[in-house]
Amino acid sequence: MTQALPDSRALRNALGRFATGVAVVTAIDPDGHPIGLTINSFSAVSLEPALVLWCLDNNSHSLAAFRKASHHAISILSADQENLSNRFATWPTDRFAGLPWHAGLGGAPLFPGCCASFEVVNETAHAGGDHTIFIGRVERFAETPDLAPLLFHAGRYGRLAADQE
Repeated sequence: MTQALPDSRALRNALGRFATGVAVVTAIDPDGHPIGLTINSFSAVSLEPALVLWCLDNNSHSLAAFRKASHHAISILSADQENLSNRFATWPTDRFAGLPWHAGLGGAPLFPGCCASFEVVNETAHAGGDHTIFIGRVERFAETPDLAPLLFHAGRYGRLAADQE
């Protein structure tokens, strides 16, 4: 069915038909506290130089802190990390309470058990409608190739069919 804009709920539902991976982006705020949130707006931009992007709603309470952070860490979640995704998608809560993590470049928190992680310098931020597009230069990365990714599609978590057999 074809829809005319501006039905934002219908547009959001249609955009949700694109299956994405799930990640948590983290940083250290200006007061030295860890911050983070769940995203599915992550993409590679360039290999030379190594650039990635992610997007954040302009109404996010964390926007100013992410803009000021020197580094971000992006952790690509594995299929068994749905709880981590939910924790960082919920507000308000102390998202880091009792959670194992270690500091990456610039102090940005990294989590064990992820499919991949990227430690990036916060290069630039661009206005993109009701979101801000952050572009970071990858300084370090790691991967665990034998882990299946956590996916999100049509408002629900999912797995690759091959991983469900």
